[in-house]
Amino acid sequence: MTHRGRHRRRRRGTALRATLAGAALALTAAATMISASQAEVVEDTGGLKPLTAADTGPLRLTEHQVPRRWLGRLTSAMGDPVGVGTVLAHADRTLRDGDGCSEEEREALPVAPAATRAYCFADADTRGWSPGAVTTSGDADDDGRWGRHRVILSAWSRADGTAGQGLARVSFVDADHTARPAYASALLVVPVDGGQDYRALSSPVSGMVWYQDKLLVTAGAGDRAGLYVYDLDRIQRATAEGAAVGRVPGGWAAYGERYVLPAVASYAMSAAPGAARPAALSLDRGTSPASLVAGESVPADAGRPTRLWRYALSADPARRGLPAADADGHVDAREAYETRATAVGGVLSHRPVGADRADWYLGTAGAWDGRGTLWRQNTAGAHTTECGADHSQRCWSGRAGSLSYWPETGEIWSQSGRMLFALPLSAVDGALG
Repeated sequence: MTHRGRHRRRRRGTALRATLAGAALALTAAATMISASQAEVVEDTGGLKPLTAADTGPLRLTEHQVPRRWLGRLTSAMGDPVGVGTVLAHADRTLRDGDGCSEEEREALPVAPAATRAYCFADADTRGWSPGAVTTSGDADDDGRWGRHRVILSAWSRADGTAGQGLARVSFVDADHTARPAYASALLVVPVDGGQDYRALSSPVSGMVWYQDKLLVTAGAGDRAGLYVYDLDRIQRATAEGAAVGRVPGGWAAYGERYVLPAVASYAMSAAPGAARPAALSLDRGTSPASLVAGESVPADAGRPTRLWRYALSADPARRGLPAADADGHVDAREAYETRATAVGGVLSHRPVGADRADWYLGTAGAWDGRGTLWRQNTAGAHTTECGADHSQRCWSGRAGSLSYWPETGEIWSQSGRMLFALPLSAVDGALG
């Protein structure tokens, strides 16, 4: 793909390789012990059930672009925007390598298959914040880089922001340096008052995809839209410190962060009964065009199946990074399924070379102590991992997070607790059988 004003490398870089000892990150004895409650057998979810076109109406999105004049006013008031490279150049916080993380932090890692790369965020920087979704430059561009950088984006949310609003931020992690990756964060905001101010995005970010120059994130309880879209060439500098968000005397505040990302578009879900709310997102580059994969999170006691679906992403250069929409701004699901899996926190669709159908990977939250289950499903059936002497199926990370596949390295990235981790897709398939 071609990026305006950017000379992009088209040479595949060598895969990132962990410097961790051994082929897999060693887990502590406490993390590998499987309690009696974890050993509860998880009901087989069975195969995916395809939905007909008539069943996908509740999955429709309606596009709303932020007026360009609003964005222009913000730029005039805040100064020229910057890009991802500038943010990385000023990254002043670091992640600790997995073997330097505490036993308590490492308990959030999967038991099986084991992470081969792991890092932890500092408590001081994440206190009061909850981990959210993960995406990478492997989603953004087909060479796995953004400009000359490999980058991981990690979302965080909190519920006690200014004026009782929620807050959401994205940490830009420099993945070029694997020993102690540096990062800096930007607050996600929404322009208001004709572009004369902005407010915080008041929703947890449970799903996030970086595609071309756009960042698409879920918006749930605090915001009515199903998705918000951010332009990563429109990162603005904050000029005021403190816990305020928006225009303040003497400048612009971002709850203490150095940067803000103003939304450029949103996608509202249907208000009809039964309308789905996307909770998990990922990118599937194996479709033509590439597609945005989504899943809802249905509680275990809801008594209904979970829906999984995909939207085609636009091939129109004028709509770089956006879903394909009709003349009325409607975006319809191109493929949809039902699954009996519940509490889905991560969803991934991947079609192996030579296969006649895609496999869907689902990370689901645990019902007892928080350790989840990892599933691979297609229309023929389902498989899950087992671990421990009692063959527990609760082997995945605590509070199962989003899943993001990096084709260049063959790794899946996820996040749980303060741990950011990766493992090869081949290891996942090997554990699933």
